[in-house]
Amino acid sequence: MKALKVVFLLHNVYGVGGTIRTTLNLASALSERHDVTIVSLMRHREWPRFEVDPRVRLVPLVDIRAGSADTLDPAFAEPAEVFPSAERRHHQYTRLHDERVAAYLRRCDADVVVGTRPGINVYLARFGPRRALLVGQEHLRHDAHSKRLRAQLARHYRDLDALVTTTEADAEVYRRRMPLPGVRILSIPNMVPRPHVLPSDGTAKVVAAAGRLVPGKRFDLLVAAFATVAERHPDWRLRIYGGGQQKEPLERAVEELGLRGHVELMGVRSPIEPEFAQASVVASASDAESFGMTLVEAMRCGVPVVSTDCPLGPAEIISDGHDGRLVPTGDEAALAKALLELIEDAPRRRAMGAAALESARRYDPEPIAARHELLFAELRSTRRRRSWRRVVPARARRALRRLRARGGGSAAVPARSASGSAGPDRTPREARTPVATSSN
Repeated sequence: MKALKVVFLLHNVYGVGGTIRTTLNLASALSERHDVTIVSLMRHREWPRFEVDPRVRLVPLVDIRAGSADTLDPAFAEPAEVFPSAERRHHQYTRLHDERVAAYLRRCDADVVVGTRPGINVYLARFGPRRALLVGQEHLRHDAHSKRLRAQLARHYRDLDALVTTTEADAEVYRRRMPLPGVRILSIPNMVPRPHVLPSDGTAKVVAAAGRLVPGKRFDLLVAAFATVAERHPDWRLRIYGGGQQKEPLERAVEELGLRGHVELMGVRSPIEPEFAQASVVASASDAESFGMTLVEAMRCGVPVVSTDCPLGPAEIISDGHDGRLVPTGDEAALAKALLELIEDAPRRRAMGAAALESARRYDPEPIAARHELLFAELRSTRRRRSWRRVVPARARRALRRLRARGGGSAAVPARSASGSAGPDRTPREARTPVATSSN
């Protein structure tokens, strides 16, 4: 495959979070063969918190640091009009963001532009350069979006070339519930590089867990389940890594259950792999996961994971009984039982850890990057056919096929050509919808 110019649009590369890590990982892997740029729509500090591959170019669009010239721009004081109003981050976006993104994309000469969250995908659909392939990534589940946001997204996602989810289960939900003619809907999991730590030897009497301390992660359920573990194995410890709004309620639960000294809230750790490598089991009690980065990170450290079989990621990551355990969502007793099984059976625990280490190789950078490259090649080769599906209603397509089957010839169909030029009756992407429509 020839070298491409690839641009990622990211909310804020200077922050922390799973989408930032996965984007940096993918950008680094693609930079082996391609010219890669990350455009950060926000900048709130001087340097990114995560390491950035020196081959990857960083372009910040709006500097939100106090006193910066951008914060003094009148447009910075006005709410965004293009970024969808139902998107969770809408309050962080301004008219200045609308203007900067539009200006950048209009002059962008990339071959591929990738959006990394719903609102940014709307920017991409509205302003993306016509010659480029436009790929929207969804790092959250379809069902995690409000009905209002899904309606807003459906109007714009039809102008993308592809929509990429992190799980096949979520891709299937999009295919069923958000029909997008001409848009390739598929799943590609996040890549998780091999950590720079030795794998766990499975002997430490530690169960680890990590994530944001928010209700949906159900650390309260995990703490309650660990009370059963501590009763039978008081020498084992549960270490929870992360920060968030549930810290104080969790601290109270630890006290009320008499688990002080058995359960420890460790705070935020980044990277998390050195902590996982010091554990023998990793646990996740989430009600929902769009992917499950911490599950793969634990497996990469040779640690088996006990996870709830929640929608959508865990079942595509863990093979129950082989490299980890899956238990019903919200079932405290089942979670405690699975933890006890691994705690009380050291040979099985270590065998599962070895299997987890092997299974996690499918998230290596090389095969995941190759899947993206294959997608780019496929999108380029199918561009005209997909454009036809996009602009011609299904009923008309069926009538055309019947006409051709009878030998009636073919009809010309407007399409975005492989070189990126529009047909004579196509308007530029950004001209299809007024920029000032706040409901977008």
